[in-house]
Amino acid sequence: MRLLLLACLRTHTGNATTAARIQSHLHDAGHICILKDASRCESLTEIANLTSPDQFDAALAIHLYKGGRHLQGSRIPFGIIFGGTDINEDIRSEEKRRVMGAVLGEARFAVAFTTKMKELAAAAWKVSYSTSSWLELQKGNEPDASQKIYVQYQGIRTTPIETFDWCRFLQNADIPADTEDLHIFLLICGLRRVKDPLYLVDVFSDWHRKDPTVHLGIIGPAVDPLLTHEMKEKIKRAPGVHLLQEMPQDDLHAAMRRCFAVVNSSISEGMSAAILEAMDLDIPVLARNIPGNAAIIKHKETGLLFSDPQEFVVLSKSLMDDPIMKREIVTRAKDYVKKYHSWECERKAYQNLVLRLR
Repeated sequence: MRLLLLACLRTHTGNATTAARIQSHLHDAGHICILKDASRCESLTEIANLTSPDQFDAALAIHLYKGGRHLQGSRIPFGIIFGGTDINEDIRSEEKRRVMGAVLGEARFAVAFTTKMKELAAAAWKVSYSTSSWLELQKGNEPDASQKIYVQYQGIRTTPIETFDWCRFLQNADIPADTEDLHIFLLICGLRRVKDPLYLVDVFSDWHRKDPTVHLGIIGPAVDPLLTHEMKEKIKRAPGVHLLQEMPQDDLHAAMRRCFAVVNSSISEGMSAAILEAMDLDIPVLARNIPGNAAIIKHKETGLLFSDPQEFVVLSKSLMDDPIMKREIVTRAKDYVKKYHSWECERKAYQNLVLRLR
């Protein structure tokens, strides 16, 4: 089949990584899958041309609103993949909620990364369909979103490069490479408000003043220019905190493998690929205690969950002081990723799901 895949494709973001991974799965099954940046779809004419049966046999979109709204009324069948923002943030807007409900009604299927995400979507849009074909399909019964939502955890495959220059990485971050017993924490995220990248800056800087071996590197694409400027100004006055340039995924995986821990401070998450990649790389994770993170981290078993910046420091120190606990956490986390986030299982799932678009 000729498949269109709509997603926000800002380089080095989770959406772009997920889209590329799904594209690879579908190419492996012999389909032609073309990625299109949903954020650059500006005219109705462009959308109409994209969704013409002359161009594509079917379509997929990541995010009900950001990607899915472009497929409303499409002349080709399509499926939807939930992101985190649509369920956690966009649903609060009445207009976006209405559009997303209509998109879900038209979709042949939808994919949620967690059972909790499926439950939230099913509850939100149980009776919000307006598409006659969907109602007819249900033979007049009240439509239930859960009947078309499949749960498929993200598949993870890490590929750190063996020739990564760690010393140069530290130099570029302005971290003294000759300091012994460095503890580098990496916060990996797109620089936007929902990721809350400034959440730990003050407390981490205070900690660094007392213990110069601890450093926090914040790395990711500048999605929100205003926030990025605000971060640069704040970090100038925050010793021990460093804003790093984004890098290719292989280099990032190599840097993660050399750091002490990976951090997540998001206000909301669908499913953080950075957390799962850290687990796969045998690196402990400290994550903000929100539903999206708690869905994949069991506190003190596969990672550490913190509820405020002060607790983050307390848990970090316990991890530094207890190498046995650290080793046990990374071992269980690695086992969890192998069991639930198989690349092969994800590939088979999407290859089977697109057959519903014929």
